Amino acid sequence: MTSATPRPSAQHLDLAGPTLIACDIDGTLLRTGHPVSAAVRSAVAQVLAAGQHLVLATGRSLVGALPVAVQLGLPDAWIVASNGAVTAHLVGADYEVTDLHAIEPETVVRHAVAAVPGILIATEIVGIGYRVNHPFPEGELNGEQHQVPALLDLWAESTPRLALHAPEAHTLVPALRELGLTAIATRPDWVDVTPPALSKASALEKVRAALGVQDDATAALGDGENDLEMLAWATTSVAMGHAPDRVRAAADRVTGTIDQDGAATALLSLLGRAAS
Repeated sequence: MTSATPRPSAQHLDLAGPTLIACDIDGTLLRTGHPVSAAVRSAVAQVLAAGQHLVLATGRSLVGALPVAVQLGLPDAWIVASNGAVTAHLVGADYEVTDLHAIEPETVVRHAVAAVPGILIATEIVGIGYRVNHPFPEGELNGEQHQVPALLDLWAESTPRLALHAPEAHTLVPALRELGLTAIATRPDWVDVTPPALSKASALEKVRAALGVQDDATAALGDGENDLEMLAWATTSVAMGHAPDRVRAAADRVTGTIDQDGAATALLSLLGRAAS
């Protein structure tokens, strides 16, 4: 794995005013299926103690992101979920969806089942889970799975996100993008589909404005292709050490891997502190 060439940037954030640090969840703050490590929790606590804003920006649905906010001890948090299609403000045990972009899923469903017979399809129900044509493997979806009796039930209501799961799911991406949709193959067997012209970055820009953070006081940390726009949006961007070459090349600098608690190192570095 080749190392990325960093772009010129500040080594840490100017903490004279409020800053926004956007963090991906899976592969960044935690390994999927595992809790947040003590080192990452400690680093997040130091970010909050310094008076800075930590925003979760994830491909997960909102129902999957909320428990992570609790693990991190975020008492007042903004969450960008579903790759930018859903934004919520969490205060204590309550949250409010502040921004929601949805699509009519019929065209996607029809195309997916015709092109990839047997494909698993999930349409998100915000704050609850998903409608699915067949059960997804355990751990692949957050929230409840409601299996529907017919495909038309998958498109009975609009949805912010569809998940497509099959060994060759990635082959659907070009055609879905030709339809004007946002389609990202997070793995060869998994494609997320969201409304047009959406990304974590487009949602984060709205959060930044709502928080009153200057546009040059932003940082982002991620590890996947769905983080590319977010890394480009941030004034200072950090990629995880295990991220694909393309993602590491897009960042200002590279931190350690998920096994090395690279997120903790990066967060402390942004504060101008060293990991203990």
